[in-house]
Amino acid sequence: MKILVSLKRVEHWESKIKLNGDASGIVTDGLTYVINPFDEIALEESVRLKSEHDDVEVVVVSIGSEDATQQLRTGLAFGTDRAILVKTEGPLDPDGAARILQAIAEREEPQMILMGKQAIDDDANQTGQLLAEYLSWPQATFVSKMESLESDEEKAKQPAIEIEDEVAVVVREVDGGLQTAEIDLPAVITVQDRLNVPRYPALPNILKAKKKPFETLTVDDLGLTLEPKVTVLGYESLPERQAGVTVETVDELLEKLRNEAKVL
Repeated sequence: MKILVSLKRVEHWESKIKLNGDASGIVTDGLTYVINPFDEIALEESVRLKSEHDDVEVVVVSIGSEDATQQLRTGLAFGTDRAILVKTEGPLDPDGAARILQAIAEREEPQMILMGKQAIDDDANQTGQLLAEYLSWPQATFVSKMESLESDEEKAKQPAIEIEDEVAVVVREVDGGLQTAEIDLPAVITVQDRLNVPRYPALPNILKAKKKPFETLTVDDLGLTLEPKVTVLGYESLPERQAGVTVETVDELLEKLRNEAKVL
């Protein structure tokens, strides 16, 4: 069995983002970059599946500049087998990312693609769904963990996705509760933050990661011509938060809500 895991390079969630002079982008100097947290949860799940089942190969893939090498090496240090970097220049919308991952999937022929439900930089939550459509594969989004696993410390370390023959059993977060679903493989699965807690790679595994197979491709190598469907025209900073006011009575509160805030 082969599992493909996509890893996106994003700004650290504690970074203070500032716009550049013409508001066409952000100032990247001094920023720390990490694996998208939701993708890191997918990565952890793939390694747990690898430990749980025999003869499983896990391939991590990232799209972007040479800088994404660092995030792929971290993915290898988790215990995955190979890495693929698809080098691109300039911005890439979710459709372009899905097209590239489709080409990688058709090349690698995995039985499962694991992804984070969304990336924390654009919060689009579109790439997984588009990829499943382009591959004509079933999909399960917002995959979480069963409550019975969460309450058992030993079971909590096991994979939450169950695989039997050519079927995966997953628990999805839906409006009002949890849904257990069976999907035929191959399939695209996007994961929620309550699926697991990613590990910290040990130093020996970090050293081993430097010797694992690492392939670099371009969009031309994949035979693709990408035309973005979404163009970012510019960015705006959020308005500064105004200080609150203290009211003495309920009537005064209602008056301000009605006449100043205009929410009543």
